[in-house]
Amino acid sequence: MVEIEIDGKKVEVPPGSMVMDAANKLGTYIPHFCYHKKLSIAASCRMCLVEVEKAPKPLPACATPVTAGMIVRSKSDKAVKAQKEVMEFLLINHPLDCPICDQGGECQLQDLAVGYGKSSSRYEEEKRVVFHKNAGPLISMEEMSRCIHCTRCVRFGQEIAGVMELGMLGRGEHAEITTFVGKTIDSELSGNMIDICPVGALTSKPFRYSARTWELSRRKSVSPHDGLGSNLVVQVKNNKVMRVLPLENEAVNECWISDKDRFSYEALNSDQRLTKPMIKQGGQWQETDWQTALEYVAHGLKNIKHEHGASAIGALATAHSTLEELTLLQKVVRGLGSENIDFRLRATDATVNAGFKPWLGMSITEFGELHNVLVVGSFLRKDHPLLAARLRQSVKVGSKVSILHASDDDLLMPIANKMIYAPAAWLSALVEIMAVVAEAKGLSAPIKAASISDAARAVANDLLSGEKNAIVLGNAVTYHAQASQLHSAAQWIAEQTGAKLGYLTEAANTVGGYLANALPTKDGLSATQMLSQARKAYVLLNADPVLDCAADARPALEQAEMVIALSAFKPTHDYADVLLPIAPFTETSGTFVNCEGRAQSFNGAVKPLGDTRPAWKVLRVLGNLLGLSGFDYDTSEAVRDELLQGKTDLSASLNNKISAALNPESIAPAAATGLQRIANVGIYSADVLARNSAALQETADAKPPRAWVTPDVMAELGLVNGDIVKVTQAGNSVLLPVSSDKGLAAGVIKVAAGHPATSALSGMFGTLTVERA
Repeated sequence: MVEIEIDGKKVEVPPGSMVMDAANKLGTYIPHFCYHKKLSIAASCRMCLVEVEKAPKPLPACATPVTAGMIVRSKSDKAVKAQKEVMEFLLINHPLDCPICDQGGECQLQDLAVGYGKSSSRYEEEKRVVFHKNAGPLISMEEMSRCIHCTRCVRFGQEIAGVMELGMLGRGEHAEITTFVGKTIDSELSGNMIDICPVGALTSKPFRYSARTWELSRRKSVSPHDGLGSNLVVQVKNNKVMRVLPLENEAVNECWISDKDRFSYEALNSDQRLTKPMIKQGGQWQETDWQTALEYVAHGLKNIKHEHGASAIGALATAHSTLEELTLLQKVVRGLGSENIDFRLRATDATVNAGFKPWLGMSITEFGELHNVLVVGSFLRKDHPLLAARLRQSVKVGSKVSILHASDDDLLMPIANKMIYAPAAWLSALVEIMAVVAEAKGLSAPIKAASISDAARAVANDLLSGEKNAIVLGNAVTYHAQASQLHSAAQWIAEQTGAKLGYLTEAANTVGGYLANALPTKDGLSATQMLSQARKAYVLLNADPVLDCAADARPALEQAEMVIALSAFKPTHDYADVLLPIAPFTETSGTFVNCEGRAQSFNGAVKPLGDTRPAWKVLRVLGNLLGLSGFDYDTSEAVRDELLQGKTDLSASLNNKISAALNPESIAPAAATGLQRIANVGIYSADVLARNSAALQETADAKPPRAWVTPDVMAELGLVNGDIVKVTQAGNSVLLPVSSDKGLAAGVIKVAAGHPATSALSGMFGTLTVERA
């Protein structure tokens, strides 16, 4: 450690640290613009000039390495004079538009100008003007004249998001930050550029001119989207959510959030919100009151149980529901005598393994420190944007990432080994890795490999070397028809190599769904089975089965005598008989359990819209109306505490091990006819909030799905990009534009799920045929 003195206080920091790091450790504030603790050093703004003893002139604190015995003065006359002179230069061209600037009230330049700016300027020439650019639907670059060229946004794109979408053109006063010609900013993390801009050059397009920062109340919350559980600050004005920002939590989301976390709030006030209970009578929707609606539901469920038995009732929920909601839903269903409840809506191999409660298998911090990691079946960047960003940082310091997938997506980081195979060949790829591990360990592998590829050998050798290694299974493994076999193979490799085994869990409360026991026992039916063996009544919690399920849900829903939808939004298809408007995450209290088993509770940020009610209250009252015991909760916290017993770290009660034995016969030969489907779920199609956010639906990532095929299939069928093709799966067909993707495995077609255009296709995998329309 190196000891230095700053403003009379001594501090020890590691060798190679900068003066700014030492000042931060002491809690001494040195004014700055371009410095950011998560970004590389640019030293471009010079605002952090400090006096260093024996140095002839002031030095930038952010770029001056510490030396033993160094004496620094940040508040001396020499330092303050230098800082004031830099501020004068920064303000020479800065427009005097604070009263109308969207950043007013939370602008670093404004704050520091109060302390370091002069009351008048010596500069009399005209200020420069920089013309605005179109950066897409999320970020506004209308006022680039305010830019002070700190380059934080450029460095964020290169270093954290992994893609350089902004750069600097020109020199001197002609320098300007701009996008590439004709391009918009399309990164799934782009909104963080707004946060780190120290002036009002980059602002939020959806939020612009809608409120002043000092008018907003702030509420802590938790993201309801992916499995990370990002911590949020929800900003509110007049009982309306106006903006969502990151709440710094180094152990979870650091100081970043994804664009889905940031901009999906627009859906909360959209015209698609359900605000009154509704009952369908004679094919027409009638608004009603809660008492009538719930009595109608209770009466209907009792009738169906009486006439067809309890097993005729099924419940489908999404893992975006809170722990409390899922707990009460399974209590209602089981109280009626049915075991048909599931939140794993896209899983096709929903084998119930006793005690299986999948999770990341390590803390998020440990995940970012892995030396070798094999990612199996994951559209990593879009499914888990911030976990991908963590891996990106670890690769920079020498970690190796290998992938086994059907699509060679650009993960914006160097990939050590790639195994790009059709989904039906994933198991045989893992068997190849098993063979190499068995050979190195002197063991006999559970299944013999027909041959071993160089990639499999390299992956196995990486997992056998080093200490912090892991195999992580993505969403596509969860959806796969051979999920338990893939898991068993990965489990065997992890056990023999000493690597950790984990799941990149799909949604905000996937882990919570297992803890709440919102899944069938051996006597119950899984989500896929409930739709293939139609039930008489369905209770839907936050779920739109037409978009959220692997199977085509429409036939089963249309046959049902009663479909009860507890939803914050109007369903995309008219299959329900009763609509009960429930509160989204900003209007209710609840708990999400993230991928590392961290239970994070939150309170509502605003009052429920219209006649909306929190789902846990609706289910509690429904339980009472059905005459079930154990529904006397006064608060959502009472439901949580009964289940979690006051624990917030639940990793000890989670378990990634399954008992399914590997079956040599499960290694199926590739399909002889047709193409094998791999289905991604678009980042802005994965949940109902994102699907109803206007700004997110205008992004490049929300474009309508296409049929992506390999160039040789395009040539074989005589197609060019944009041609319309008829895609058929299990007897159902849709018309889609076709495009070429040379990153796909041979014999694979990529067709997205979770979108109305493809909802008629059944299953996330399987054989498809393609023909010119």
